[in-house]
Amino acid sequence: MKQNQNEAFKDLYKIKRLKTTDKIESFDCGDADLNDFILREAPLYRKKKLAVSYALRRIENPQEIVAFFSLANDKISVFDFENKTDYNRFSKRFNNRKRLKSYPAVKIARLGVLQSMKNMNIGSFLLNFIKTYFIWYNKTGCRFLTVDAYIDAIPFYMKNGFVSLNDDDIKDKTRLLYFDLDDMIV
Repeated sequence: MKQNQNEAFKDLYKIKRLKTTDKIESFDCGDADLNDFILREAPLYRKKKLAVSYALRRIENPQEIVAFFSLANDKISVFDFENKTDYNRFSKRFNNRKRLKSYPAVKIARLGVLQSMKNMNIGSFLLNFIKTYFIWYNKTGCRFLTVDAYIDAIPFYMKNGFVSLNDDDIKDKTRLLYFDLDDMIV
């Protein structure tokens, strides 16, 4: 996404971390599971410290949620790969002394955009926000972003720099994708 478009979004929208007491009255992104999550489950995930959700709101109409995303801790592990050769190919990005059996990541657990706001680059804006956030405010050590992308959403994530961990790995209508934060130019 172009830098000037990113700046324009910052003038129009505000991202707010949701509290366990925040109640979302309505949201429809066209996916019943994502809608149910933000309307009913997000406060429970936050209360149990399983995921933290954020809402994107218009500055001119802060009551309406335009989009949301949820983040959770994750890892990329040797067990995520089909074989040792694939894992070794992946782990070559680290020098030999730093090769581990798993690497810290943050999972984009959920991401939804209002149906009426789709195809306006809001999803890409949110992904750029998340990437930048973990570059500048990486408080615990996080090298990767991960997502279990719905099959229909794979092109969107790949357009935003995510790559497939295993090309043939499709489980329950999703594929595990990752983004290496070390690839960010800031």
